[in-house]
Amino acid sequence: MFKTRVTEMLGIKYPLIVGTMGNLSFADFTAACANAGAFCCLPSVFFENKEELRKEIKKTKSLTDKPFGVNISLFPAVRPVSNDEYIDLCFEEGVKVIETSGRSPEPHAKRIKDGGAVFMHKCARVRDAITAEILGADLIEIVGTECGGHPSMENVGTVVLLPRTVDAVKVPVIGGGGFGDARGFVACLALGAQGVLMGTRFMLTKECALPREYKQAMLEAQENATEIIQRSIENPSRVLRNKLVNEILEMEKRGTTFDELLPLIRGDRSRAAMAEGDAERGIIACGQVVGLLSDEPTIKEVVDSIISGAAKICGKLKP
Repeated sequence: MFKTRVTEMLGIKYPLIVGTMGNLSFADFTAACANAGAFCCLPSVFFENKEELRKEIKKTKSLTDKPFGVNISLFPAVRPVSNDEYIDLCFEEGVKVIETSGRSPEPHAKRIKDGGAVFMHKCARVRDAITAEILGADLIEIVGTECGGHPSMENVGTVVLLPRTVDAVKVPVIGGGGFGDARGFVACLALGAQGVLMGTRFMLTKECALPREYKQAMLEAQENATEIIQRSIENPSRVLRNKLVNEILEMEKRGTTFDELLPLIRGDRSRAAMAEGDAERGIIACGQVVGLLSDEPTIKEVVDSIISGAAKICGKLKP
């Protein structure tokens, strides 16, 4: 059940994609997702050089014989990275799936296609999905404004954005933003997706390395506990509300520059806060679906619950 073009192309058991979540999506987490029948990518941008990424790819392979991918981040970065080197490394190590996200994949599309990998592109606007397909993307991931991380400036919800994208492109579409349980899984497929993208749900799992203080804040959060920051610099990001986020929002409301915001939004600052367990002074991407989450199961328990629950829902819907 739930076999789609996405499961066929990625070689996975279920059409369930776990969002790439920065330094939370390292080998242990990625392999656990793969072993549970889902799909996850390692985040190349979080490795200092290609040899460090190579070690993580090899570690992941040692933990699973199931498919996984590597994400190539195209977002502006304070620390320059050589994405071409990372892409070439993926081919050297036999990685079969490359995911791009953040900006147009045009500078790297030919390299990915020539290397023979399945080319996934994650975006948040219909026109970007169309462009990615023209550039040769095999799969499109589209996320609505409910998503944790980076929605578009257009504020379009998944329930509209997803079917619009499905109608606009011919390649299979993976939908994300607001999905975190069996009900969302079925709804996403009903909207025309052939794969379901979830991130926030998997942050609240035992294998996720998110500090306890952050997990507790998420467990206590309601559906209105997130905010979108960085609109003023046209790089919107939905995150869990805390003292730092409120400070950033006040700065943006008053009018600020990128240089003024940078000390507050730098990734190394948030990673330091996470290391200290300070849930009020770090930025953590988080979707509105956090309001539906009230437990911290294992990744396998999450996947099994979603698939079994979805099967029951579909059974009830039969005429």
